[in-house]
Amino acid sequence: MITGGKGKRTKMTLELLHKPSMAKLTSLGIGGTARALARVRDEAGLDELARFIEKEGTGLIALGEGSNILADDGELNFAFVQIDRPDKSEAVISGQTVRAPADMRLPKLLAHLIHAGLGGMEGLAGIPGSIGGSVAMNAGSYGTDMAASVKRLKLWTPTKGLFWKNAADMEWGYRHFSPLTDEFTLVWEAEFELSRSTENVVMEKIKETFSKKKASQPVLQKTAGCVFKNPEGHSAGKLLDDAGFKGKNLGNMSFSEMHANFLINKGGGNGTDALELMSLAANAVAEKFGVTLMPEVIILR
Repeated sequence: MITGGKGKRTKMTLELLHKPSMAKLTSLGIGGTARALARVRDEAGLDELARFIEKEGTGLIALGEGSNILADDGELNFAFVQIDRPDKSEAVISGQTVRAPADMRLPKLLAHLIHAGLGGMEGLAGIPGSIGGSVAMNAGSYGTDMAASVKRLKLWTPTKGLFWKNAADMEWGYRHFSPLTDEFTLVWEAEFELSRSTENVVMEKIKETFSKKKASQPVLQKTAGCVFKNPEGHSAGKLLDDAGFKGKNLGNMSFSEMHANFLINKGGGNGTDALELMSLAANAVAEKFGVTLMPEVIILR
């Protein structure tokens, strides 16, 4: 059943929250309110989700952990769909193949891979999002990304329901993914093909990756990850640093002192200041270096 009323929620197969706070749904912790949030609790809720999508119409977005979203202030004309199963499934491992639910957090998957002695995804250590969200933006770092390990995905659409699709039949790029469907699509499950290693080797590689990130990125602060994509042949962080934006503040929003491509909410920040600071930074880089910075975060306004 679907429940209504602002702030009123009941644990059912599909749970509806009216005017959810974007500050509570995103790792950056800023933003106004969306139209609605539909939380899918199990497969039975997908039939009701189809009716919800038909009713809502446009402005539908699949939401993971909200770790790559920058939301503006005020009322936003978007409705979100989020998988949030109360009975969390574990990863299923068979040989070098690993299957995991989309609402599992990526750090938990990496913990499973350590115990199984399976390598290939160590460079993704320190990325805080869900598996589904990481697929949706083709998250990556340290020379690898989700596309390098995904074998196939279990997708859901309102007309087709649940079905498997091979990774080769979808579109992948730098911080880009498209399931090549012509309707709203939800990643329900992912299957990965990994390489045989040992528990100690995988653990040491993950520790090394996380240590490097912790030393150079604000991984323990409120951020949305890198806010700009790296232009071809350039580092966005270095361009921002050279343009004088490392540590630059506007209100309670700031570019990190550790890494200029990370925008930080220092407490009480808002979307207006965040977007203005990004605009100032992009304009400065364009004027000084003739390079256009494109957002890596999903901007909702």
